[in-house]
Amino acid sequence: MRRLYNEDAPKKATNLSVNSDLLAKTKALKINLSATLEQALEQQLTQAAASKWAEENRAAVRAYNSFVDKHGCFGDEYREF
Repeated sequence: MRRLYNEDAPKKATNLSVNSDLLAKTKALKINLSATLEQALEQQLTQAAASKWAEENRAAVRAYNSFVDKHGCFGDEYREF
C-alpha cells in the first residue's frame, strides 16, 4: 500500500508538550515516543484522506448505488452465494 508521506524523509527534531504523568509512565515502560507519535500521525493522515475521498466521491457513490438499486449489480446472474 502506498504511504501518504515520504518514509525516507529525514527526521526533524520538534518540541512537544505532553502530560507529565503520561510521559513518565510511558518512559517507565520504555515506549518509543517518536515511533508512537509517527504511528498516531499516520493514522490521523489515513483517516483524513479517507474522509476527503468519501466527500469528493459522494455523488459518484450515490449515483452508483442508485444504478445498482434499479438494475442490480454486474454479474448478479452468475453469483452463486
